[in-house]
Formats: sequence, structure tokens, C-alpha cells
Amino acid sequence: MASSSQRIIRGHKVSFGHLLPYGVTHVPGGVNFSIFSTSATACTLVLFEHDRDTPLVEIPFPPEYKLGHVWAMVVHDLRYENLEYGFRMDGPWNPKEGHYFDPAKILLDPCAREIVGREEWMGQHQPSHKPVFRSKVPGGPAIIEPNGISRVPDHELIIYEMHVRGFTSHPSSQVKHPGTFKGVAEKVAALKDLGINCVELMPVFEFDETENPRTNPTTGDPLCNYWGYSTVGFFAPKSSYAASGKKFRQVQEMKDMVRTLHSEGIEVMLDVVFNHTAEGNADGPVFSFRGIDNKIWYILDENGGFTNYSGCGNTLNCNYPAVREFVINCLRYWAAEYHIDGFRFDLASILGRDSKGEPLANPPLLEFLAHDPVLADCKLVAEAWDAGGLYQVGNFPSYGRWMEWNGKYRDCVRRFLKGDGGMVGEMVQRIMGSPDLYAAAGRKPTASVNFITCHDGFTLRDLFSYNGKQNLENGEGNRDGSNDNLSWNCGTEGGTEDPAINAMRRRQAKNAMAILMCSQGVPMIYMGDESGRTQRGNNNAYCHDADWNWLDWEPDACGREVLRFTKAMIAFRKANAVLHQPEFLTERDQIGSGYADISWHGVLPWHPDWSATSRSLAFMLCGRHSEAIGGNRQFIYVACNMYYQPLNFGLPVLPKGMKWHRFADTTLPAPDDICGIGGEILLPVQKNYTLGEWSVVILIGKAA
Repeated sequence: MASSSQRIIRGHKVSFGHLLPYGVTHVPGGVNFSIFSTSATACTLVLFEHDRDTPLVEIPFPPEYKLGHVWAMVVHDLRYENLEYGFRMDGPWNPKEGHYFDPAKILLDPCAREIVGREEWMGQHQPSHKPVFRSKVPGGPAIIEPNGISRVPDHELIIYEMHVRGFTSHPSSQVKHPGTFKGVAEKVAALKDLGINCVELMPVFEFDETENPRTNPTTGDPLCNYWGYSTVGFFAPKSSYAASGKKFRQVQEMKDMVRTLHSEGIEVMLDVVFNHTAEGNADGPVFSFRGIDNKIWYILDENGGFTNYSGCGNTLNCNYPAVREFVINCLRYWAAEYHIDGFRFDLASILGRDSKGEPLANPPLLEFLAHDPVLADCKLVAEAWDAGGLYQVGNFPSYGRWMEWNGKYRDCVRRFLKGDGGMVGEMVQRIMGSPDLYAAAGRKPTASVNFITCHDGFTLRDLFSYNGKQNLENGEGNRDGSNDNLSWNCGTEGGTEDPAINAMRRRQAKNAMAILMCSQGVPMIYMGDESGRTQRGNNNAYCHDADWNWLDWEPDACGREVLRFTKAMIAFRKANAVLHQPEFLTERDQIGSGYADISWHGVLPWHPDWSATSRSLAFMLCGRHSEAIGGNRQFIYVACNMYYQPLNFGLPVLPKGMKWHRFADTTLPAPDDICGIGGEILLPVQKNYTLGEWSVVILIGKAA
């Protein structure tokens, strides 16, 4: 018999449940379901057996099982192993008032830890009344293991932005499980060999890759949502990214991947999208948030319409208390159960807007995240702008914690590399970790995540192969993607057999890697840039699941040359603490070495050319200033000539007993373009060095 606290509803024993946490939890003798809505008038739990279109049972929440705005119910004696669920929410249908309640729709649990429906990438479903996505009841209480990684200090980070599917989908990867979490784990040795110590995974939360209605006008093939910046469920890993997704083991497989990366000292950062959801605008689907409580989840205008600061049809109401709590609990979950080391927030300026869309001076969500005890040692990285024009690079609310994708670094270095005038003064700031943006606010050089390319825009190879975007295959008439690429094709648009142009493009890729790895702050490289990956000029490849958009593990001769150079530059950065200091350089001698920590030079030592026509710059770092953080006593001299003719640089005089040695010269053919650590070549002439046009030279001052 049921106890006095239990009752029978439609053949199932139920009782009043635990209000928190939201979602599904296992309790003694049953499964607890909890969901909140401020405006719904009734809620029904819908249970399915896997692969059945017809519900197993629908259990209305009794009115007394609601406290405040939360419905909570324990269903006892469930055989939950193959059980899926959703909710029907009743309430007003009045879009002008912000309400989209429709009890005919079965809605996804916003807190679902597992989601079924897309276990096979681009798998097609037969039409039926079955929802495409369903929440799955987890198989049992999670076993949380202690975090086994010693986190990398911010100033030592070297980030590798990568797409889980694209990383190993190419046949050349030769992995057993291409395009999956297991595939990434199979390639951990290659990541370690490259030298990076943090992977930033493009979205791995469940999304619908089939939502793109367009076709490729060139091939007729269907396009997709390849990148995944359109979240369906924030607590659930992408099921088709798991080799075992059809067996519903995506949670364990992703945890295993994280554990494997950690075992090699590589941190895992997730690219998270809390600025919008996959429900789109008013014409988009209603599958979860909109049908549960549209008015609180989204920022609406005075007519109930969806504001669009995200560029994707809707904007999450992140600073509404219940939504703010949802975001915090979500990140806590990934940090605690998956041991994720950090989060990069897509269009993070939206997280600082209020419920009317106005920017807040002290955004509660950003402050909460900065001071949350669970997230205390997780990296927090903001893409410090949004599609509504709120650009906050250098001004993002940091609370002593937040780092930023430095878009100003990207733009400045691109312009300098292609030989624009007037960039030398700004390059000083970017090389030093952008103190002009961060020092006055008491922030460190590690606030700046330096990048020249990322998933948005050209690859590094394409940056020096195309003046204009080539996005016709996206099916949008070449209207999508940025028109302001700050790129240079080196004389010919696209691919060419001209050896001089191809040599220049290789050199420019090396120049970019050299400058990036010699800049203070946190460097980030985009998957494939280390080996010459091309997207054929497409600067918005979000919709292509194709071999040209995957990482080719057998690069051409150009790619192999750039890969060797990149590995050597990463090793060089890691071997020289003076290149990644935790505090800003001062341009002064504070230790009595006779040299400033960093000094600036031109073709004449100690005399940089600051004029608007200048396209060259050199700097010298005194290694003695980094001894306190384990640095060596070497000097590093980096000279950049982005002029169209060679320039002869006079070299600073070193302390007695030390001589200049060449580590890298991007004009030299491989393998002479760069040396191994300790294998630098003594210069026969110590007073000067001639730099070829568009080149970077790195010298080491050490005992002869």
C-alpha cells in the first residue's frame, strides 16, 4: 500500500518531491522531477519508453505538488533504464504578452543531463508525432571522481581552439572513432607533441545539426549547423559526438576524453553559448524554454517580440534571477562532474545586459561567476562583444577574474603583417600584453587572449591567400561573413603555382606564429593553422561538414613546413619565461641588470622608428628580469620587417661574454628557418643583421 504521503496517479505511486535541484535526480525508491515556471497554470510529466512514439504514461502534477513557481514530484518504483521524459505546460497563449504556452507540445527539460534524438550525425527521422529531442532519465546517481589535474597558471597557457568533429573526421586522422570524443582522446599524443596545454572545444552542448534549411548551390548537398552555436540543451553533451552515442554513453565518453587530456597535462575549456538558444525568433521552434516560461527566459521588447543582440533571433535574459541561477548551476555541473577547466563565453557582452537589453555597470551574472566558489579556479574567458554593437574589449567587467578574446590584438597584428603604415606604436602595446587596455584597471597581461585567427573568419593560410571572402557555397549569396578581413593575398587571389607567392604566404604564416608566441598574454591558435589548413577562402564555414573543413593530418609541403616552425615556436615560448610573464613589463631596469626588461629598437639600436610610415620594429627582452619565475639569463631580440625591401638592423650590444645567436629567420628556407632549443647558430657578425622583406628574425643572446 502507498504511504499516507504517497498517492496513485494513473497507476503510478507518486509523492511530493524535492524542489531542488531542478531536472531529474535519483532518490531512494524513485526518481525526482522538478521544473519551474512563473506563468504556467499546470504541468504534466510525460514518460516514454525509448523508441516509442506513444507515451508510457502522462502524470499531471497535483496542485499541492507546487511550491512557489516550482513543481516537484517523485515517481516511485520506476524502471528508468530506458525511460525518456518531457513536460506539457498549460497556460496563456498570448505572444504580445510574451506567452507561448501550448499543452499539445511535449517540452524538453532545460536541465536534462542527457538528450536523445540526434545520436547519429545528420541522421534523418521519419515524420511522426514523436519530438525530435527528448530528455533521458539518467541511468543512476553520478559517480564524481576527484579532479586529477594541476591547473596551468594563466600566464603559461597556450590555447588550441578546435572542433570535436572536424579534428578527427578526415580519413588521414586514422583513428578508430573519427569525429568523436574518443577520436580526440586517440590524438592526445599529437596535441602534446604540438606543445599546447589547453584545448578550447567549440560547442559540445547538444544542438541540432540538421536545422539549416539551405543547400550548397554549387554541389546541391544539404548544409548543416556544423559549428553548433545554437544550443538545444545546456547540461547535455552532444550525443552524436560520442562513438557510443547510440548506446547513450555520451556522458561517460566525454568524461573519459577529459580524463585522457588531463593525463597529459592538457586542460579542457568549453566554448559556451548562453546568449541565445536554438528556438530562434517568433517563427522558430518551440521545444523547451519558450514553451515553459518564454517571458523570463528571453529579453522581449514592449510588444512581446524577441530582441536580437545575438544575431540569431533571440537573446537570453541572463540577468533575470532564475536564468542567472540556471547559468551558474550549469557551469558548476560541468566543472564538478566533468572537471572542465574553463569556459569561453560566446558573445559575452550579452551576459552584461539587463532584462530590457541595457548594459549594466555591475552585471550580477558576471560578478557571481567571478566569485563562485565552485568555479574559483576555472578560467573565464569573454568574447567581449555582441551582435547589438556592445564592444567591450579592454572594458569587460572583470572582477579580477575575467580574461578576454583580444580582438584589438587580432586587428593590429593583421594590419602590421600586411604592411599597413601607422601600426608600430600600437604593436608595442599588443606585444606587451595590451597594457593600454588592461593595466589602468589593475588587470594583468593574462587578461588578453591573443589570437590572429579563430573559427570566425579566414584560416591563417587563407589570411594570406585571399583579399575577399569566398562564401557562395554557404547559400546566402556571399552576404554572410565579415567583409573586413584585414587580409592580403600576396599578389594573387586564391591558389597559385607561383613559387614566389607561395613562399611569401608561408613566410607570412611563420611571421604570424612568431609574433603570436613572442607576445605577452595568452596565445591561442585555431585548429589547422599550425599545418596550413585552408577553407578555400570561406570566412564563415559554420555550415559545412566536409573534408575541406576538417583537419587534414597529411598536410602538403607548405603545411608541413609551417607545422615544424609552429612546434619550434611553441617550445621556444615555453622555454623562455620572459615571453609569458604574469605581470606587465615596465620598460625599466628594476633589478640592476643594466638593461630594461623590454627595450625598443629600429634599424638603429635603441632608436625605434615611430613615424606613420614605419613598417619595422624590434624589441629586446632581458631574461634576468624573469629569474624570479624560473626564467634564464638569456636575452631575446625580435626584429620585424614588414617593408617591401630588406632592412639592415644594428644589434644592441650584449654584456661581456655573451654573443648573439640566430634562433629563427623566416626568410630562410626550411630547415634553416628555425632551430631547436639550444641549437641556435652563432652569428659571424655581431653588430648587425639584415632582415628580408616581410620577415621576422629572433636572436638569442647567451654565452658564446
